[in-house]
Amino acid sequence: MTQRGKYLVTGGAGYIGGVVARRLVEAGHDVVVLDDLSTGFRDGVPAGAVFAEGDIRDTARWLDPSFDGVLHFAAFSQVAESVADPGKYWENNVGGTIALLAAMRAARVRTLVFSSSAATYGEPVRTPVTESDPTAPTNPYGATKLAVDHMIGGEARAHGLAAVCLRYFNVAGAYGGHGERHEPESHLIPLVLDVALGRRESIAVHGDDYPTPDGTCVRDYIHVADLAEAHVLALAAARPGEQLICNLGNGNGFSVREVVATVRKVTGHPVPETLAPRRPGDPAVLVASAAVARERLGWTPSRTGLAEIVADAWEFARARALV
Repeated sequence: MTQRGKYLVTGGAGYIGGVVARRLVEAGHDVVVLDDLSTGFRDGVPAGAVFAEGDIRDTARWLDPSFDGVLHFAAFSQVAESVADPGKYWENNVGGTIALLAAMRAARVRTLVFSSSAATYGEPVRTPVTESDPTAPTNPYGATKLAVDHMIGGEARAHGLAAVCLRYFNVAGAYGGHGERHEPESHLIPLVLDVALGRRESIAVHGDDYPTPDGTCVRDYIHVADLAEAHVLALAAARPGEQLICNLGNGNGFSVREVVATVRKVTGHPVPETLAPRRPGDPAVLVASAAVARERLGWTPSRTGLAEIVADAWEFARARALV
């Protein structure tokens, strides 16, 4: 994508949305970030982007025909919270997207890139996971993401929307001062880094008897900068009247104990482990096939080494610890 454009990034003050907004600014595009800061951060909005503080349900206040497209990240994403308070997730993730699609129709903005999730697949039937595999979410978060995927497909067929839905697996790393800082934190790499920083006494390893080489769960980690590149490429790949669904991942998996060992090596700090019971619904292996993304987007991840992903995340975590 070489032509300069103007894009609305919903949820652009969060981790992934902030990195994507930054990459768009770096590529010379005009960027407006819409975020209510309920889970995002004001300093997560990249320099050069215009910040509109507000709710996604009020998108019509900011969206007009001067925009070339929307990149949609505004969603709650904590699985456990979605189980405890499903209404919050349906109201925001689905209700918010209904309002967004209506605003896009009214403003005649016809390109959308949606931040979907591998949670739409639930327990995978095979590895690697492909886009044609069954979708059977095991929690309300995944169910809302799948519902939005269906909504976008209907919008494309009925109203000619050009849409790309990107289903990604485990995102990690940092880019340009943007890294993970969820509250509460539930992702493995930042949790292990907290142990290295002395914020936690140990890391809980949930099960060591899975049918994997070292007995711990294997997951596909993608660097957030590679993920951002896929979103930029998706804008160019979107076609009117089509909903393109792409999985994003390295295509390789790393076990929990491989992550812990890599953190020890990168940080030089001891990371004590404690063995904990398996978590219900945790598949042994969750790895993506990114063949469709390679073919349709021209996307190939370039930061595939676990050490590089951890090192970038460690640099961000240390910088935050000094603040």
